[in-house]
Amino acid sequence: MTTAPPLPTPSESHTGVDLDTLRSVEDRVLWLATAIVDHANRVRPNPGGLKVGGHQASSASIVSIMTALWFAELGPEDRVSVKPHASPVLHAINHLLGELDASYLTTLRDKGGLQSYPSRSKDPDPVDYSTGSVGIGATAPIWGAIARRYADGVSGGRVGTGRQFSLVGDAELDEGAVWEAVLDPMVRELGEVCWVVDFNRQSLDRVVPDISATRLTGLFTAAGWQVISVKYGRVLSELFSRPGGDALRRRIDEMTNPEYQRLLRCTPAQLRERLPGDGPDRDAIAALLGEVDDDAVHAAIRNLGGHDLGALLDAYAHIDDTRPTVVFAYTVKGYGLATQGHPQNHSSLLNEAQMRALATDLGTDLDDPWAPLPADSPAAALCAAAARRLRRNGHPDRQTTDVPVDAGRAPTGTGNTQQALGRALLDLTRSAPDAARRVVTVSPDVASSTNLGGWLNKVGSWSAHERTNWFADDAETILHWRERPSGQHIELGIAETNLVGLLGELGATWSRWGEPLLPIGVLYDPFVARALEPWAFGMYAGGQSILVGTPSGVSLSPEGGAHQSITTPSIGLEQPGCVTFEPAFGIEVTWCLLDGLGRLGRPDGSSTYLRLSTAPVDQSLAAVPTDTAARERRRRQVVAGAYGLRRSAGRPAVTLATMGPLVPETLAAADRLADQGVDADVVVVTSPDLLFRALRARSAPTGDPTWILDAVFPTDRAAPLVTVLDGHPHTLAFLAGVHRARATHLGVTGFGQSSDLPAAYALHGIDADAIVSASLDVIG
Repeated sequence: MTTAPPLPTPSESHTGVDLDTLRSVEDRVLWLATAIVDHANRVRPNPGGLKVGGHQASSASIVSIMTALWFAELGPEDRVSVKPHASPVLHAINHLLGELDASYLTTLRDKGGLQSYPSRSKDPDPVDYSTGSVGIGATAPIWGAIARRYADGVSGGRVGTGRQFSLVGDAELDEGAVWEAVLDPMVRELGEVCWVVDFNRQSLDRVVPDISATRLTGLFTAAGWQVISVKYGRVLSELFSRPGGDALRRRIDEMTNPEYQRLLRCTPAQLRERLPGDGPDRDAIAALLGEVDDDAVHAAIRNLGGHDLGALLDAYAHIDDTRPTVVFAYTVKGYGLATQGHPQNHSSLLNEAQMRALATDLGTDLDDPWAPLPADSPAAALCAAAARRLRRNGHPDRQTTDVPVDAGRAPTGTGNTQQALGRALLDLTRSAPDAARRVVTVSPDVASSTNLGGWLNKVGSWSAHERTNWFADDAETILHWRERPSGQHIELGIAETNLVGLLGELGATWSRWGEPLLPIGVLYDPFVARALEPWAFGMYAGGQSILVGTPSGVSLSPEGGAHQSITTPSIGLEQPGCVTFEPAFGIEVTWCLLDGLGRLGRPDGSSTYLRLSTAPVDQSLAAVPTDTAARERRRRQVVAGAYGLRRSAGRPAVTLATMGPLVPETLAAADRLADQGVDADVVVVTSPDLLFRALRARSAPTGDPTWILDAVFPTDRAAPLVTVLDGHPHTLAFLAGVHRARATHLGVTGFGQSSDLPAAYALHGIDADAIVSASLDVIG
């Protein structure tokens, strides 16, 4: 049971806080949290019979930490991410603060009730950060701190400052996302970040044998964090001061986690036998234990610092706001419950007899579990005072961002959609400077290789403090890293999880602070899958952003099969809270980007996924209308999901539906079919996502518009269908259902290899030859 450097022995009192009153509140928090889970599982009718679940032991573990924080430490500007399994504790505290009506205490995991894990978007009471995906909730306040600083700069200081707390289960430190965040160089400057680790040394399945605070301390210290250990409470600290106390401390420090956990399950007589151990200090420890009664021995072994309110408050008082802080608070899983310390207590539930015994211990009544604290009690007064202190005034009226729908410029020559992204951002600074000022781009060390160089030179790189650009006078340096608080690009290390974690928080400033930002994250498309789970969780939590995957597909042929993304088109189609686009031409990138920006920072908004390519495309093939009304019609169709690029003179024999960089191959195939007397319509799909929504809306009341299907696939031009894209063919297979037509679907279904572009297209059967052959086959 190794340790980090301890604080001095806690003082007998903490300024301004009556610890006896705080303990009374702590008892009520423990009761409410436990009863919330008990009612959901044992009392509430359950016709389906499926276990409702909940985490009484994990909640009990952190009750002291959260009680000390909410009722004696937090200010209204502070924000807290609560470990997922402690949601009942958060709801109990919110109830005592008057933020949650008692009627909700019976609704844990019920429809419309308290969520299983804290949720900003779905819980009825205040939740600062949604948690539930292990590791992501822990790191969210890091990205929230950066987003808050950035929004404060954009707003001219209206957002303000405050600490960002993460309450983390120790098993959560196994997650790679945690260390990717901790080690990012930008994080060491975030003095408002404080993690409190509920160090109970138990995971879901067992007591973790080798988890070591000493090793973890070294990792955090090396990353520039302050480390505070709250290991022992007052009872044990007092024993340590007696003769033989040094030996007892040494014995507990050196014992393994499983041995210590086993002692928690022992009777006082068993403790007197086992605790002295077999070493040279056995006699000294046994003599020390002989001086205290059985109750004191039983209480001492579980008297860890994470359950000592005074020790916790002293730890909070030692937080250094010039650097991130981690507090290791040693706890007992299930503390105060009949299941405390049991190695399999993670999902165990107290039975009725155990609940009644707990009610007796805590001065409550199982038959009236939600009875309020006596109105004239010191505990009720402390709750009321905390509620007044923590009351948030709300943010000013939400700022609005007007984003244009068209930049008015059509690219010419030969180019690719990745290049068009950088040009579109620069165009925005000229056509809509107010909107452009709220754009913030983020990349994981790939800004230059994804054509963001021009944008970066224009707006600079964001940093909490201005840094010297030592290459400013180097004539051969064309990409300049001017780092300053007014910069609009944030460069992270090569960690996609960090990228989308920050995107989620930048995309939530509109609802947190009333300051909408327009965040755009850019990464290589093959790594979208790696970033997907935390990005999806960010959208669930209310973050709205644009994710750009570029370059994509086998169009990245020289890089080989490992870097040729296949499944990302369907990921975009299937992801809730997100609209996906894969534009073919530069002007379409502008239209789709502006559409995506217009969806951000709104209660009814959403995120956007743009899949771009480095494949060169002749821009004249877009045949963008010069007439203003016709151009606007094309734009509307592009952002609705598709448009007809070529119509045959008569009814077509086949319709070719294509996407992204394969438009030139498809047009070439249409020309060859025409030479054989086979008329073909060519439809360019820009969003399979929006087209599928339109098709589904024809038979289900989803509210999505369906006009785009009638415009692009009119009934009088129904024909056999060939779909083709640089991605998995099932992405467009649903289009056969528009007219129930015979169809063939071309795409990439296997890993590729290094090659040039024509060879890659031929290898996967998505070149003009394959399209012609499939067309002739489908029309018979």
